Formats: sequence, structure tokens, C-alpha cells
Amino acid sequence: MRVLLFAAAALAACGSETTTEQTLTGEPPIVIAHRGASGERPEHTVPAFEIATARNADYLEPDVVMTKDGYLVVRHERYLSTTTDVASRPDYADKKRLGVSNGEEREDWWVEDMTIGELRRLRAIQPREGRSKTFDKRYPPALLSEVLVVASLNGVGAYPEMKEPHVFEELGLDPEGALLAALSEQLFDRYKNPIDQPPAIIQSFDPDFLKSLSEKTEKPLVQLVYGVETDTGLQPNVSLDEIATYADGVGPAKSLIIGPDGKTTDFVKEAHALGLFVHAWTFRDDEAPADGVDIETELQRIYAAGVDGVFADFPQTAVDVRAGVFGLAETGDAGE
Repeated sequence: MRVLLFAAAALAACGSETTTEQTLTGEPPIVIAHRGASGERPEHTVPAFEIATARNADYLEPDVVMTKDGYLVVRHERYLSTTTDVASRPDYADKKRLGVSNGEEREDWWVEDMTIGELRRLRAIQPREGRSKTFDKRYPPALLSEVLVVASLNGVGAYPEMKEPHVFEELGLDPEGALLAALSEQLFDRYKNPIDQPPAIIQSFDPDFLKSLSEKTEKPLVQLVYGVETDTGLQPNVSLDEIATYADGVGPAKSLIIGPDGKTTDFVKEAHALGLFVHAWTFRDDEAPADGVDIETELQRIYAAGVDGVFADFPQTAVDVRAGVFGLAETGDAGE
């Protein structure tokens, strides 16, 4: 188990009756703005990240991919049709091709086929049904460097996720080195998290990528996991015992913590027993869980399970519920 950079301290509001389990450090959980305030603006745009800081998020979470000329940009997928206006651009028609993402073939436009200039001429669109299209086609996809500047200037942390790093490595690019260099260049001098969290955390679904990083950086590493059905029920696709050998935390799909019947599993307890912090994904005001409770109830019970953080599309909601659960004096104040 790598040495954690998190400071242990007493829970600010340990007398909260709604909290049944403590976090790993005893501090209130962090709120991570998932792709920025992606419920309010097209995801992975500078305004989405700026709004997230105004909504009192503790961290900004960008998904990171690379252009063919080696620039780090933020998109959830390597393909571009769902989050940009590329499909409506005749000048990009000849760039559409068959590709593979996470094992699935699709005809699309791919970030690794674009120069940074070509990518930045595109405009972001809202990919989720039911959300406002008012801000579509206004903003270009953001550079990782832009997100880090927003985080630094507003005193919040950065929580990048490297997407499919093996694809970029096979193309002769260096996602690992580029990501570490970008984080090193941004010193986060104004970082003001009141509960002594690190200014940058790195996450990935790729165990090999994180294992390699564990030998090159002291920044906390988080293994993202999803649930797979086994003879003993839903289990993470990478075992907690293995994760504890190279990472500091685990980022589980929320279904691994709260079952479809609304009951809490032992996932958080088992992770904490191995010294792993737990940051659960993804909480959305406009997407009810399997048992149909509202977002406030969903967040209350995930906090009660002892998670150390949550990824949220609407970070202000997660901050507000946290304030109520932990008896914090001010909305968005996690440490006083």
C-alpha cells in the first residue's frame, strides 16, 4: 500500500445523527465536479469548470485524451460525435472512420486524428437527453492546461482521468509523461482546501497505467472500477486487494455501494480496511437511482455509507446535502 498524502484529523461534525460510518480520515467527504458543472453547461468546457468553482466543488474532474500532435485536451470519449458539432461540419466529413473505443467498433471522428487546431475549431454540445441545449456550439473543447488554470486561480484541486492511455501509447505519444508534466507546471499555489487534501489526484480505469505511475509520482492514484456479476454477487472488476498494492484510493460505480434495493453493501468498509479511500460515481440531479429516491436521499445515504468523496454533475447539490449531513456551519465549507 502506497503512503497516503491525506492528513488524518477529527471529524468536524462527528455528532451528526445521519452519518453512520466515518470516512477514512474522519473528515467530511469531498465533492468532485464531474466534467465540470456538466449539468449546467456542456461538459468539459471552460465555463463548465468555472461554474463548478462557483458551486463550491472541492475538485474539478476532467477526462483527458490526446490530439495527434500531442496536446492534452478534455473529452469523455476519444470519439467526438456525441459531445461536439463535428457531425454537422462538412469540412470534417472526410475524417470520419471506423474505430474502436473500449472494445467496441463505431464509425466516428476521433481525437487522435485531429491536430489541436482542428479540434479547437469544433464546438461542444450537451450530450445528455433532457438537459438544456441553450449553450450548445458556444465553446470549444477545453485544453487540460485551461482546466488546471481554472482550478489554480480558484483555489480548488484537479482530478484528471486519463482515458484509454494504451491507444495513445501505441500511436507513439506519451500520455503518462505529458500528464505528469502538465500537473507539475501548474503549482496550485492558491489551493485552499480546508481539510488538507492534495491539490491533484490522478485516476484511471487502466491498472497498468496506474501501476506505472505509482513508480514515478507521489500524487495519489485512484483505480476506477465498475461492477461485474459473480457467484457472490456484484463485485469490482479489479479486486480491492490488488488495488491496494499500487493505488491510494478506489473510484467505484455507486451500485457497488448501494444496491438496487437501497441497501448498503460492505464495499466501503472493505476498502477502508485496506487503507483505500473511496470516491463514488456518478451523482446526477436528473437521474434517479434504481429504487427511485430523489437526489438528496441518494446523497444522504451514500454519505452515511462512509464514502470519502462523490463525483457530481451538479456539485452544488452535493455540497448542500453534505452541509446538512455533517452539520457544517456554511454551505460548501468542509472544514470549519
